[in-house]
Amino acid sequence: MRTEIVVIGGYGHVGGQICTLLDSRFPGVVYAAGRNSERAERFSRSTGGRIRPMRIDAAEAFPAQQLQKVKLVVMCLDQQDTSFAEACLREGIHYIDVTASLEFFSRMEQLASSGHDYTAAAVLSVGLAPGLTNLLAGEAVRSLDEVRQLDIGILLGLGDSHGQAAIEWTVDNLSAQFEVLQEGSRVRVNSFTDGLLTDWGTGLGRRRAYRFPFADQRTLARTLRVPTVSTRLCFDSRTATAGIALLQKLGLLRLLKGRWLRRAAVAGFGRVRWGSEQYAVKVEGSGLKNGAPARSEYVIHGLKEAEITARVAAIVAGTIYQEGNNKPGIHHLEQLFQVKLEQSSLSLQLQDQQSDSGGYNTVSGVSCWSRHT
Repeated sequence: MRTEIVVIGGYGHVGGQICTLLDSRFPGVVYAAGRNSERAERFSRSTGGRIRPMRIDAAEAFPAQQLQKVKLVVMCLDQQDTSFAEACLREGIHYIDVTASLEFFSRMEQLASSGHDYTAAAVLSVGLAPGLTNLLAGEAVRSLDEVRQLDIGILLGLGDSHGQAAIEWTVDNLSAQFEVLQEGSRVRVNSFTDGLLTDWGTGLGRRRAYRFPFADQRTLARTLRVPTVSTRLCFDSRTATAGIALLQKLGLLRLLKGRWLRRAAVAGFGRVRWGSEQYAVKVEGSGLKNGAPARSEYVIHGLKEAEITARVAAIVAGTIYQEGNNKPGIHHLEQLFQVKLEQSSLSLQLQDQQSDSGGYNTVSGVSCWSRHT
């Protein structure tokens, strides 16, 4: 009988929090896994042995024998291909992915359309962005009769503690060129261009955010059938945001492709605390309601981006652990879940079920607001 939960990257910045949250609900079945056995064992000891260690390298041959009792895998590491995820689904192991690679998502979507009849569920786009952004986009689409444009904003605190992989991904994409959908057509744009002045609500005010290659803007255009979708990024420090935008305008961000400057930038983001620990996400949908132009806005903000990422992932993982057999196939988060916003909390639940899990699906300590015009 399959009962175990394996979190790959489970001793990392976000993965460790996911392990702890899942262990509080499913004690005795959670494993922190990864290539580094020493780190896995050290993390296990820090939990008093409640969370057990496991060595797994997702790039190696799939360890079917090792995972014969595993019911759910939560992946917190970027992957080069889909072979591990596909093997999980073939074995009947549910799969949750907390990474944000558009290339990986595209390959997983190809699996979804390949005709394989999987009995397990895979959920992609789980976290903050993609993740909560997807859920807010789903709410915006449901609130209007027709959505013609989605504008997504992400604000990150430079005083927060971010994982090494997340810092490297951000630095590597400061000078990226990527495709977005505008009126159904693919258009190439550059990171930190085309700034949009965004109202983030009480305490954050209006800040300019700039284009950034988050995966949600491409996947949401397909899953929600919206012709124009864009995602923009800013930091809590207006000075840092404006400075990066200026460097892009001067053509200097491309220098980050050099090994020495990249290493220095990654170290700077990791060590220097230039701001606060706050984060925010905003989704604005524009379209029609009752035949007239209309707009819906949704905002969530709080402290510690890694914590909200882990809490969203743990809710999704716990739900799929219990309900995944009823949701086979490969899905993005907004295709299975919906979010309900309260003033100081949010809750996640499957779209076709009511939440009765004793508060486990509720995230408190956040500020939420919505507006419809």
